[in-house]
Amino acid sequence: MQEEVMTKVETQYDASEIQVLEGLEAVRKRPGMYIGSTSSSGLHHLVYEIVDNAIDEALAGYCTEITVAINEGNTITVTDNGRGIPVDIQAQTGKPALEVVYTVLHAGGKFGGGGYKVSGGLHGVGASVVNALSEWLWVQVHRDGKIHEMRFARGHVTQEMKVVGETDHTGTTVCFKPDPEMFEELQYSYDTLHTRMREEAFLNAGLRITIRDERESSKDLPENKRQDSMCYEGGIREFVTWLNKNKTPIHENVLYFSGGKDESVAEIAMQYNDGYNEMTLSFANNVHTPEGGMHEEGFRRALTTVLNNYGHRVKMLKDEEKVSGEDVREGLACVISVKLPNAQFEGQTKQKLGNSEIRTLVNNIISDKLAAFLEENPAVGRMILDKALMASRAREAAKKARESVRRKTGLESGQMPEKLQDCNERDPALCEIYIVEGDSAGGSAVQGRDSRFQAILSMWGKMLNVEKARADKIYGNDKLSPLIVALGAGIGDEFNVEKLRYHKIIIMADADVDGAHIRTLLLTFFFRYMRPLIERGYVYSAVPPLYKLTRGRTVRVAYSDDERDKISAELRGDNPNVKVDISRFKGLGEMDPHELWETTMNPVKRTLRRITIDDAVAADQIFTVLMGEEVEPRKEWIEKNAQYAVNIDI
Repeated sequence: MQEEVMTKVETQYDASEIQVLEGLEAVRKRPGMYIGSTSSSGLHHLVYEIVDNAIDEALAGYCTEITVAINEGNTITVTDNGRGIPVDIQAQTGKPALEVVYTVLHAGGKFGGGGYKVSGGLHGVGASVVNALSEWLWVQVHRDGKIHEMRFARGHVTQEMKVVGETDHTGTTVCFKPDPEMFEELQYSYDTLHTRMREEAFLNAGLRITIRDERESSKDLPENKRQDSMCYEGGIREFVTWLNKNKTPIHENVLYFSGGKDESVAEIAMQYNDGYNEMTLSFANNVHTPEGGMHEEGFRRALTTVLNNYGHRVKMLKDEEKVSGEDVREGLACVISVKLPNAQFEGQTKQKLGNSEIRTLVNNIISDKLAAFLEENPAVGRMILDKALMASRAREAAKKARESVRRKTGLESGQMPEKLQDCNERDPALCEIYIVEGDSAGGSAVQGRDSRFQAILSMWGKMLNVEKARADKIYGNDKLSPLIVALGAGIGDEFNVEKLRYHKIIIMADADVDGAHIRTLLLTFFFRYMRPLIERGYVYSAVPPLYKLTRGRTVRVAYSDDERDKISAELRGDNPNVKVDISRFKGLGEMDPHELWETTMNPVKRTLRRITIDDAVAADQIFTVLMGEEVEPRKEWIEKNAQYAVNIDI
């Protein structure tokens, strides 16, 4: 056996080895540190940073209109009617303030000095980072009766600031082109930007935000898809109404509470619906905090305490009886918005708020004002508490059902469902499970799979629509309980992704209406009760072929009508009269094991679609529309989207 010898290479380690990145080189070297990633999310983050600067002007009381345009070539133009970025000489650098803002990290009016009391663009890196990551960027400032302009390329000045005209208003216009050297994806999504701009409009009552798509490729879209102008005088009250638009509220009016201390303010809007899912959105200085933080913690603590105290006071709760935090948030749509100086976010992408004083402020507002509201509106108080009590009883029933499932299935002893054909590998990162509808398709999948790392779970019949059921119904459901046991991570508040047995969960259903329904039912279940599976990218949809094309001994498969026609032409070659047999795969069960492996399960050749959540609010609403109780929104959605259902075999 040959012995490996580690040799140490002698190198000089002194000051010459210490590299200093000048200007904005650090941003181009490590862009992910500043915008999260260089994927589509990072691309859109560039827009948010520029818009955040305009929003800061609105927070300061100087901006009433913002326009975002996606131009041909996927460039972006953001215009506001704020005060305009200062153009006079900045004392520390001897350069115009406009140049400093766009070329120096951590430069801006957000570090004291009275420029802004609160701001979303907290770190003062937004403008300069966008500049560093753009192939080119130009900015025009309308200020003091003149139009000042500067131009840049990849963070470097290409045109010094100069006056290019006169003006009768104030504001800033920024136009930039993301650098293809920096980004994996350069195509802007109108829907993604529209969602963010709508949030900003809700959070800033009276601020008008307009978004336009000027690209030629968008001209064939419906008119309302190409431009939206949003202004909500009701602010976050209207936000909650919008969140509940496809649901049935249990009380008519949105509850709204606000308060402040020192220079911090907080506002909370909330309304309960008759559903079973919570939708709480929190924001700090207009920045969405998807991981919550102190403002959410303060709200949740106070809500639970207030409703328990109220329940005991009106004798709806017995002496020792309590409803849990989960119980009191069932069916709740809530928006929490706080604005504060010196906000402490986790990282530049601002996922979570860490200011403990905000927890106290929000807690006090809810403790005082919600308690007073319930006293003055006992009918609403009783409806809310009734719902929490029903949730509590369902939670107890779910606990019993869960224990029953464990006993019946031997979950705690490791006994797996009868319909599961497990794989040999035990490292979850290397394992994948195919969820297949029907014994016929399941049988082909079992025979065709690679049993080293591929498990097969056969399901049969239509499963439970979890949008219309609580957890206690899910544990006892004969269609879903085998899936819960097989995955091994639990559901709901007990879900633990670390216990997951497979890191690829692949839904394999027929390419027809029934298959689409099964996929939707499963995705609804994963979204509502195992959301981390989707958030971590563990859920996939298999893509089986639609057609088999045969000429002599040559067999090809096609996954779309266009691909079918292309392959057919290739097989005919120079002889257009030659016969090519084309057959439509009617279902997975009709494929023999070899065909299923080669076309749909072989990691080398297969196509998988990863299921992701770009917008949790939009996902929540679409599942409510498709699977909820209300028929009319579903009818409208089908009528609007029927034109896109070209690949569904009816």
